[in-house]
Amino acid sequence: MNQGKPNYKLTKLACYTASFTMSSIFCVPPLLFVTLRDMYDISYTLLGTLVLTNFFTQLTVDLIFTAFSKHFNARKVLRVMPLITSAGLGIYALTPTFFPQIAYAGLLIGTVIFSVAAGLSEVLISPAIAAIPSDNPQRDMSLLHSVYAFGVFSMVVISTVFLKLFGTQNWMYLVLFLALLPIIAALLLMLSPMPNMEAAEEQGTAKRTKTRTVGLLLCAACIFFGSCAENGMANWISGYVENALGVDKAVGDILGMAMFAVLLGLARILYARYGKNIDPILLIGMICAAVCYLIAGLSTNVIVAFIACIFVGLFASMLWPGVLIAMEERIPGAGVAGFALMAAGGDLGASVSPQLLGIVIDRVSASEIAAELSVKLNLTTEQIGLKAGMLVGAVFPIIGTVLVILFIRFFKKHKTC
Repeated sequence: MNQGKPNYKLTKLACYTASFTMSSIFCVPPLLFVTLRDMYDISYTLLGTLVLTNFFTQLTVDLIFTAFSKHFNARKVLRVMPLITSAGLGIYALTPTFFPQIAYAGLLIGTVIFSVAAGLSEVLISPAIAAIPSDNPQRDMSLLHSVYAFGVFSMVVISTVFLKLFGTQNWMYLVLFLALLPIIAALLLMLSPMPNMEAAEEQGTAKRTKTRTVGLLLCAACIFFGSCAENGMANWISGYVENALGVDKAVGDILGMAMFAVLLGLARILYARYGKNIDPILLIGMICAAVCYLIAGLSTNVIVAFIACIFVGLFASMLWPGVLIAMEERIPGAGVAGFALMAAGGDLGASVSPQLLGIVIDRVSASEIAAELSVKLNLTTEQIGLKAGMLVGAVFPIIGTVLVILFIRFFKKHKTC
């Protein structure tokens, strides 16, 4: 083998495997909320705090790497990252099992630990893939994010089937099984050659200018609103189709949440194979995601509203990875710090949007307007609140559309930063 040209095929496989296994962190805990509440008498407020803890921890890791990326050995941290995931999931499963009197403390500690790993994955896996020499870097980046989407689909199906077959009381064995999967990614990463991510970062830092800073901030803003569009629906689609549209929960999870993830992944694979120009994809994605939110909130037809919810996955699919692709093309050598800033924008959107939708749903449901509309429209106040949440969700891709137009105009004027 020519030592001057390492074979990075195993490295790509390792990164894709790590991204796939990381999906369990985001989709499995919410599926267990009802089970955890019933078994350990944990309130929904405390369970919701676990979600906020997840995203706040990731955001903290993103910001630390944005400011201090030079002080970390990115390649070593990337190799250890999946083991941190396994440790967090293990604590999450075992503490409530052996110490039910402090169940919530175990869930919280486990959440913090695997959320650190999730933050590291967003900061390090994308720049690792970007640093690998490739004939088609857009394809590689899009495939990375499609693998994550199919990971979500797989985890939802595996979790739903497991809990149906073995009962919700055995949830801890499901989590322990998922804790074993990142170990495979860790072994692959330890056996793989690692590209020099630090060198790319230093090159970018030397050329930093005011224009470059504006370009990075525009990218981060676009990722924020794209993440809002994607994660607002991703977090609420299960509850929305069950409570607002009257669809059975198991059907809603499989046909709603899982199909949302499938469309997310398929669109990214299609772009990886056929896509060339990311700008119109970003603009169309924002516009169509906004339309889908509006249809979901306004339509009185259950099937139409259900399809609109699912299709947000299709149109929001490239809003996060697409901006990363654009950043790589137009801001060469952004390095770990650049990807960390993008991850911070995405994680902030992933926490702000679902939380804001929840606040809107609660307040509208309890309002006098909802009580009046429920009589006129023959809907419950909760259904009115959920529909209002979908309409507010449309605001994010609408603002995102304006930002993408500014983004396109900016980079037409400054082709590279």
